Amino acid sequence: MDTRGNDDSPSHYNRNSASPNCALVLCRACDLAVSRRALPSGVRAICPRCKTPLYDTPYCAIDGVLAMCIAALILYIPAMLLPVLEMHFIGSVRTTTVWQGALAVADQGYWVVGLAVLIGAVVGPGLLITSIFAQMLIIKTHYYRRPSGRRILVVLLRYHKLLSQLSMLEIYVISFLVTSFQLSDFADVYFGMGTFCFTMLFLIVLFMLREYKLEHMWGYLNEFE
Repeated sequence: MDTRGNDDSPSHYNRNSASPNCALVLCRACDLAVSRRALPSGVRAICPRCKTPLYDTPYCAIDGVLAMCIAALILYIPAMLLPVLEMHFIGSVRTTTVWQGALAVADQGYWVVGLAVLIGAVVGPGLLITSIFAQMLIIKTHYYRRPSGRRILVVLLRYHKLLSQLSMLEIYVISFLVTSFQLSDFADVYFGMGTFCFTMLFLIVLFMLREYKLEHMWGYLNEFE
């Protein structure tokens, strides 16, 4: 549905209140520059000058993202600490976790690769989940209305894309599958509970990032500028 009314309605924005990370959209009828922000479902942004429809963008479901953050935090610890692979070879049993695999690669002399594994599979996902969880709490508690809360939220939003790039869970889920096929010819490979938790962590983070809208998060800061 279209949301029409005065210029104070949620579908109208002050072009001078756009954050540095908030894109601008030009009205195709009158060329007015309007700051682009995410909207609730079923709401359309209208040009405040000529009332021409501009765009439709679904909003960020705070409750849904917060629930997925909690689930991801619960799975994060067992995914990192429990064995992801168990190999039986000539009577010996060997298990490894994600962070142990990174340290083992570094001990072999490939410290750059080990560091990349540690950042992409352990540190990056943990920081990303924690950052989004903190953003959701700031929004839910309305802490962003205070100067200190706004400063914290700005920092978290500015580094969100960097943390998203550092998190590479999908690469390691694929590597588990490739490793199992390569070792299956001369050893028995079993997936442990850590593999299940790691895979579920990857799926939850994937859907969490799909639901998360950075423009919508910047919009909370624009409300008070």
